[in-house]
Amino acid sequence: MQSIRVTTVSKIAYILLLGLLISASALAYEPQAGDIVFHTSRSSQSQAVQAATRSPYSHMGIILLRHGKPYVFEAVQPVKYTPLEAWLNRGQDKHYVVKRLQSPLSTAAISRLQQEAANYEGKPYDLTFEWSDHRIYCSELVWKMFQSVNIELAPLSKLGSFNLDSPVVKAKLKERYGARIPLNEPVISPAAIFESSLLKTVAER
Repeated sequence: MQSIRVTTVSKIAYILLLGLLISASALAYEPQAGDIVFHTSRSSQSQAVQAATRSPYSHMGIILLRHGKPYVFEAVQPVKYTPLEAWLNRGQDKHYVVKRLQSPLSTAAISRLQQEAANYEGKPYDLTFEWSDHRIYCSELVWKMFQSVNIELAPLSKLGSFNLDSPVVKAKLKERYGARIPLNEPVISPAAIFESSLLKTVAER
């Protein structure tokens, strides 16, 4: 009986220690302007995005500093700033990945990103993933912001190149486009940016 109790206490201690290590790892992350964050959204279209891109990451944003505090600039409805901690806790199972450019951004580039954000803040979310600046979706926003500082995070694809055979994808396409699906529309996905060779992972939970 004593042996069983010792084993149980040891397991509990191990779990607590593991939790502390994970918490310490999360706290060790120091946000920088230009960091890119990914998570699995709980939105109604998340499953379709995951299936179409064969990736668990269906939403993303870019970290910018406001009054010295980190925010995620993201394309939702509408494009807006969200406090970093709130954004990190919003994804499925509170899981996230933070990536950063392999080569640091210059002060001028960071200033340019801040200026570019002002051009997009308040714009409506693009439910049909059109390549325009009238409405905008999450990965398009991040891609275009980095393009403004002459960085192409990943090549564009065509809508028709994604996995469109999944039932959940077919249902969402019919809902958004009816019978006229723009298969040749240029698209950038969270998955494409996630896999960019220009980025390195600096934090995850």
